[in-house]
Amino acid sequence: MMALNLRHWNAPNSRCRGRLSTGGIAAAVTGLALAGCTAASSPTVSSATPERTSSAGSSYSPGAAKNTRVRLATVTTIQSGGLLDQLVADFQEKTGDTVEVYAGDDPYTQARAGKADLVFSHLGHRDAKAFLQDGLGQWPQAVLSNTIGYIIPPGDPANVASATDPIQAFERIAKTKSPFVLNNNEGLKYLTDTLWNAAGAPDKTGWYIDSGLQDAPAMDAAAKANAYSLWGVTPFLQYQQQTHSTLQPLVINDSLMQRLMVSVAVDPAKVAGVNAEGAKAFQAYLLDPMTQAKIRAFRVPGVSQPLFWPQGRTNASAILPGAAPGTGKTPGTGRASSTAPTATP
Repeated sequence: MMALNLRHWNAPNSRCRGRLSTGGIAAAVTGLALAGCTAASSPTVSSATPERTSSAGSSYSPGAAKNTRVRLATVTTIQSGGLLDQLVADFQEKTGDTVEVYAGDDPYTQARAGKADLVFSHLGHRDAKAFLQDGLGQWPQAVLSNTIGYIIPPGDPANVASATDPIQAFERIAKTKSPFVLNNNEGLKYLTDTLWNAAGAPDKTGWYIDSGLQDAPAMDAAAKANAYSLWGVTPFLQYQQQTHSTLQPLVINDSLMQRLMVSVAVDPAKVAGVNAEGAKAFQAYLLDPMTQAKIRAFRVPGVSQPLFWPQGRTNASAILPGAAPGTGKTPGTGRASSTAPTATP
């Protein structure tokens, strides 16, 4: 586990629009020197990149789609962390396509309005279910998980920083009756309930604070009460930079603290003007093993631990590279691929 301390912010070049928070995050692990980082340069478009094809038959070669503009609507999580800038630049260089990014809390609203070809969000986004049930989007494809962190107050009165797992951390908060502010962000209340139950359902009297707040307002309340809380690490680091908060994030690498994020292609039969081929190409790029490896290797500058985890393997085998659609076999070999069509561990 690791306590992080944000020092300064470098904003890379960005071509994003809408309500967005641009830039990479510069952070330092407590007790370690800050790693240097510089602003990202503009992506270089290459017209000589050889074609790459996924197992589902979608390719992302230069000029593969007539319309070379791909419109991506996304939540800010991967954009504020700097990962999206890196992936978009790589995709543009490989394809010659241009990706226009809208980053905000309402990507599905943008897609309904015909302003996006592809949506990227948490699987449990408040608007995802209705969007899919209305037939406006295709089946979600798992891409990655982001990391939820404990937010700890100055002095760490419950000694959470030395906990070996997230349940032990919550037990220490409850045992010492240290103030804990519930972040009512979608998914985080559920996670908190899970941690509370795993810790033995301790009495909440006198330390557990539920004021109905979420995200930044919840962090403001935690700072005022010298309390603990939970939030995504990258949005918290952005908040910390903007507010100079004395709260600090604690990363415990445990699957319980990871939240799945997916891509959803907008259905061109239901929404006019959608670049279906462009969306398909970008989805294929995201699931390519090389891209999944990039996601695993990505680090927020100054942070040695990964904050994003590849999840492409959790998709049905038919859409994964290395397996022909519907067969679970590697094309041209007749052999079963390494990804079985059954449930993925």
